[in-house]
Amino acid sequence: MGLRRRRAPARLGEVPLPPQTTTAVQDYLEQIHQLIEAKGYARAVDIAAHLGVSQASVSAMIQRMGAEGFVVYEKYRGLILTDKGRAIACHVIERHEILTRLLRGFGIDEATIYQDVEGMEHHISSQTLEVLTLLTEELETNPSLADKLRARLARGKAAGA
Repeated sequence: MGLRRRRAPARLGEVPLPPQTTTAVQDYLEQIHQLIEAKGYARAVDIAAHLGVSQASVSAMIQRMGAEGFVVYEKYRGLILTDKGRAIACHVIERHEILTRLLRGFGIDEATIYQDVEGMEHHISSQTLEVLTLLTEELETNPSLADKLRARLARGKAAGA
């Protein structure tokens, strides 16, 4: 008999990423959203600094994302996410947060978590994300299970050393 399937929280399953959205566009939208949340605005210079790219690259991407309906540039205000852009940014951020919470629960160092999550967040299917969400929630609400898995992981590392 198979596992009983539970529905993931609506926020995760309701906003699938458009298939035409590239990893780069997702990264930019995520960064723009985070800047707006932190500072109230997003400027090209800040995006370039956070993503480690040139301002010329940011300008080209802003034009592209504007043409695709993800952002609007407002003079003296900077970038504004459209509803479409915000939905994608929030979806990527939620993926990032689920993966980060899961790995952090196993005591993985923050630098490794950041590097791994940046690689995984754009390539994971909604089905797999649903499973990882359920697993993360179960581990967070069941400390004895989390302890048991961390102990098994530690034994495995000790045996391989």
